[in-house]
Amino acid sequence: MNSSELFERSKLVAPGGVHSPVRSFKSVGGNPIFFKSGKGAYLTDIEGKDYIDFCLSFGPLILGHRDEEIEEVVKETIHTAWTFGACEPYSLELAEFIVSEIPWVEKIRFVSSGTEAVMSALRVARAYTGRDKILKFDGCYHGHLDALLVKSGSGLAGEPDSDSAGISRRQMADTLVIPLDDEKQLEEVFARHGSEIAVVAIEPLPANYGLLIQRKEFIESIFRIARQHGSLVLFDEVISGFRIGFRGMSDLFDEKPDLVTYGKIIGGGFPVGAYAGRKDLMDLVAPSGPVYQAGTLSGNPIGMRAGLATLKKLKEQNVHSTLKLRTQTFVHKFLHILNSKSTKQWGGVTYDSLFWFHEDVNDPIRTIDKIPSSHKEDFAKLFHALLSKGVYLAPSGYEVGFLSLAHTDEVLEKVYSALESIDLR
Repeated sequence: MNSSELFERSKLVAPGGVHSPVRSFKSVGGNPIFFKSGKGAYLTDIEGKDYIDFCLSFGPLILGHRDEEIEEVVKETIHTAWTFGACEPYSLELAEFIVSEIPWVEKIRFVSSGTEAVMSALRVARAYTGRDKILKFDGCYHGHLDALLVKSGSGLAGEPDSDSAGISRRQMADTLVIPLDDEKQLEEVFARHGSEIAVVAIEPLPANYGLLIQRKEFIESIFRIARQHGSLVLFDEVISGFRIGFRGMSDLFDEKPDLVTYGKIIGGGFPVGAYAGRKDLMDLVAPSGPVYQAGTLSGNPIGMRAGLATLKKLKEQNVHSTLKLRTQTFVHKFLHILNSKSTKQWGGVTYDSLFWFHEDVNDPIRTIDKIPSSHKEDFAKLFHALLSKGVYLAPSGYEVGFLSLAHTDEVLEKVYSALESIDLR
């Protein structure tokens, strides 16, 4: 049985044959690969072929697949508990660790996904401010909750629209959307709606529509204008939290977000999310306050213990500094080889252990309208060329790549060799 045969079977029982759209290879063409195992920097498909993995489950595996130390913790936990639906010490230990390490996180609530975390944080913001509207930015992704699947410009100019069917007009009307990197439009939307905006939600490092690194001055303007109008600021650090340094992007600014969401790395490879922030905001959450949010599997002991072990290893071994330098070196060498193999001149950008390849352009790409129009097609060619040589990138040109501690120099040399053997001319 090969992947194509399994995909045909899967399409009979699952929408599009997948359980998350980007897995379908729709953006790059062809059929998805079915993997049976992962270890270190490698994925192994059902036919036994190995691939060097730069998708890393879209970010959480900062130590690589099944890091040996984390695996021991997981095995021990599985022999102890799977789930309680009751109080236990494991979520307490992770919560205490995060609160002790991040000064602007005074309290935290664990959930099971990043989408849940953002949804709950928005509810807290609306309860605290007594306002209904949310401001978000085109090019940021905050999960698949209705309020944040609204298209660019819909709240500020013209009829609302969404990125998904099934979202009500009333829901869309309460979401305002403006471009990234545009202080003028930020000022304008607050001039029109400032007294109605409960919260400004942003990925401080947008990493779901390319790697759109924002100017520090732009982020600081969000704090300034939101404060002037009594609106809260929510940093979505589901990707960047504990991957961009130990304290995430929030550590880079004098002003701190009122609320912050985490996911991915804090679960050590298991499904965990969290929302956190100031004590007065978080104490609005039930049972302390009137904002209801619950979850049967929240604080799952396996994710809690795997997450805590991961965070401790990141800190003790200074993993972030290692990965930052390694990623810069990797992208530099990768692009040097790639541009000798392609008629298209490629460029790339890194931020700590994240990277993104795109057509070489003169100015930094900070907004989605600056992404070259040929990017999707160009990336699909690169993706399949590398895939044929055993290198697996995320199957979309708009997803970023990740390095893990398991991507040693020896592993990366194999990537360079694979790249030398392809031809995109």
